[in-house]
Amino acid sequence: MTSSAPQNRRPLASRQSAWAGKLATRAVQRGFTPNQISQASIGFAGLGFVFYALSPFGPGLIQWLMLIFAAATIQARLICNLIDGMVAVEGGQGSKDGPFWNEIPDRASDLLLLLGAGIAAGHPALGALAAAFAIATAYIRELGRAEGFPADFSGPMAKPHRMAALTVGTVIAAFYAVEWTLTLTLWIIVAGTAVTILRRAFRLIEALKAR
Repeated sequence: MTSSAPQNRRPLASRQSAWAGKLATRAVQRGFTPNQISQASIGFAGLGFVFYALSPFGPGLIQWLMLIFAAATIQARLICNLIDGMVAVEGGQGSKDGPFWNEIPDRASDLLLLLGAGIAAGHPALGALAAAFAIATAYIRELGRAEGFPADFSGPMAKPHRMAALTVGTVIAAFYAVEWTLTLTLWIIVAGTAVTILRRAFRLIEALKAR
């Protein structure tokens, strides 16, 4: 995991919830390491990619199921992202290679899920663009950290917001106009993530100038 300093952890209200605490405790009791939980998040994202990619080939009930399953994998990925940090920090299970497994699975998961949604929408290039923008927001955040500043998790389309938008859009698409709904969802993510990139970039530039 990344540094346990509060300024380097994404502020999440769900971290204080009872259900998250119980999941983290069970993970520790069963011997799951933070790195294994982070790796599981890629597995869920990979399943999401498969479900998205298969959805155009099964109209009707099959397509509905594929999209609902894809939405479920997004939430499973986010739960892994939440629990791995709790096991590492609150559970005292952090490791020296934790920072690698904290970041790389997130980037891979963004790529798999957003590209998958683009394939389901019939616009893989749009999904790839959304994924590239998502990765860029993380790059700017980590660049700031490398320069000694606290991690910048500002939005309006940080990871939790992107995944919330994708989940809602996917569920709606399961019931109404799959291609149109997913295309609109991806454009919303692209636009919001572009604003996030600019905002983080300007904040970092100003911080560097003021140092």
